[in-house]
Amino acid sequence: MEAAVRIVERWLLGRLRHRIFYSLAEVNAAIGELLHDLNDKRVLRRVGATRRQLFEELDRPALRPLPVERYVFAEWRIRRAGLDYHVEIERHYYSVPYRFAREQVEARITANTIEIFHKGERIAAHRRSSGNGKHTTIPDHMPSAHRRFADWTIERIQREASAMGPDVALLCERILADRPHPEQGFRACLGIIRLNKSFGRDRVNAACSRALEIGARTYGSVRSILDNHLDRTAASNGAASHEPIHHANIRGPRYYH
Repeated sequence: MEAAVRIVERWLLGRLRHRIFYSLAEVNAAIGELLHDLNDKRVLRRVGATRRQLFEELDRPALRPLPVERYVFAEWRIRRAGLDYHVEIERHYYSVPYRFAREQVEARITANTIEIFHKGERIAAHRRSSGNGKHTTIPDHMPSAHRRFADWTIERIQREASAMGPDVALLCERILADRPHPEQGFRACLGIIRLNKSFGRDRVNAACSRALEIGARTYGSVRSILDNHLDRTAASNGAASHEPIHHANIRGPRYYH
């Protein structure tokens, strides 16, 4: 290859070095004429044929067609799927089948697509999205227990919570903000909203107010407040007067000693 380049370079420069050109098109036209002479007219003495003849006889039959699809530049990155079976790529989260949670994966990133591989096997493909902290989730990737939340969005949860009352709305807002990914708080928020069926809007709103006051931002805490009728007990100004809530997620004073 280097020898061929040297031959062409000398052939062209030797004949064009004293000519003056005034445009790129003029240079290309002159080069084209000289290449025609080099490839089609000049016979190689050792083989008794021109370069064009050798190309048609030897090279062209061995050529293969170009790929149907154009080459796409891709960047590869190693990632680890989170507990929520999503992979973070440029601050956006893409789902993989839930069984690959916490597994190391490889992400192939192009201008338009995100492909995720596990040990050489492609396990997910998404259109590339933008938006910091947002999620792109394929429902089939979700465990069956999560699929019933697929039609819910943060905006819808906030809208439903606001319809319940200001304290329900504020508690759900805090629950979503507490999670690394807001979607992880959907279950708790929906559970609180659906308590309306058993306890009514006023009691649920009062229970959320009590939960906010004591910093118990979980569905279990709200349910415990309602079950123990603490939503009907006026909260005093002093923290010492609060009745204890018996729940597995509430730590007692002995925990800190």
